[in-house]
Amino acid sequence: MKRFSCILLLLGSLSLTAQIPADYYQNAENKHGHALRVALYNIIKNHAQESYSGLWADFYSTDARPDGKVWDIYSDNPNGQTPYLFTFGTDQCGNYSSEGDCYNREHSVPKSWFNDATPMYTDLFHIYPTDGWVNNKRGNLPYGEVGNATWTSLNGSKVGSCSVSGYNGQVFEPIDAYKGDLARTYLYMAVCYMDKNLGYDQSMFQGGSLKPWALQMMLAWCAQDPVSQKEIDRNNAIYALQHNRNPFIDFPALANMIFGSDTLVAFQTAIDNYLFSNCSVFPNPATDYVQVSVSIIDEPLNCQLLNITGQAVWTSTISQGEESFTIPMQDIPQGVYILYMHDSHRQAVQKILKR
Repeated sequence: MKRFSCILLLLGSLSLTAQIPADYYQNAENKHGHALRVALYNIIKNHAQESYSGLWADFYSTDARPDGKVWDIYSDNPNGQTPYLFTFGTDQCGNYSSEGDCYNREHSVPKSWFNDATPMYTDLFHIYPTDGWVNNKRGNLPYGEVGNATWTSLNGSKVGSCSVSGYNGQVFEPIDAYKGDLARTYLYMAVCYMDKNLGYDQSMFQGGSLKPWALQMMLAWCAQDPVSQKEIDRNNAIYALQHNRNPFIDFPALANMIFGSDTLVAFQTAIDNYLFSNCSVFPNPATDYVQVSVSIIDEPLNCQLLNITGQAVWTSTISQGEESFTIPMQDIPQGVYILYMHDSHRQAVQKILKR
């Protein structure tokens, strides 16, 4: 159960229902491994190209917080007080001399890595509005996990020496809440641009593929930080502009099916896994109870509520076809918990906060 040691707070009910167009992934069905990667590449590669200046306006639909402010992954703090907020247009960079001055256009895959080439240069899937000062501190550094931090932002992002095996240079580490977002971004880039060179400068890529140390870290980040409603909404908003999608947001199981341990599993299984994982948890944060709804229970479902040390505080077996159940929370202490659900061939994880 050590894989649950990195826990984040989920501050609202989570629905993983994405607006996937009918038959969008049809040409990838029943494929696996490299053939699946190629099929997805052919589906998503021919997207509309945005202009670089047009990205400012695009952010209004792709990266707006629920309160209408800029959703900056380098300053947002889901677990506490966000240190500052940006207003679209008004706080657009511009000059900056410290955190909170303005936001700019962050190529999460630095543009120097692909020599400013198109269409990568304006692909919204890897371009985020972020604090200009923090973006400058990140520069062209790879993402990584920091051993000894030389600089820390107000939301906890770090610069420092890498502690991930396989790379010992300087890296930028985002906060845990956005590691999965960025990992799925990088897997998207490794499919959409598998025929390009993303490997100039101190890149995490070799050609169009992630280097081994980077790939293993990104797969771990995907597992640690599951798809959020923010990512789903952003995926749909970018689809409206570019007319392509990030498959790793639509179907999280694809990460391991293409790059991990499940390369012999055909894509249809990923659809089944996705449907099984398509569940809602409400209310969350919880006080007296949590109501869980799962779209498909075609065999008995084993459920455990685990605390941060991996100990089960509640267990149950849900009957086939039930599709909804309640977890009593009255006698459970305040804290963060993991709801782990599985049948004989699928699994799903949800995070629950008891207040």
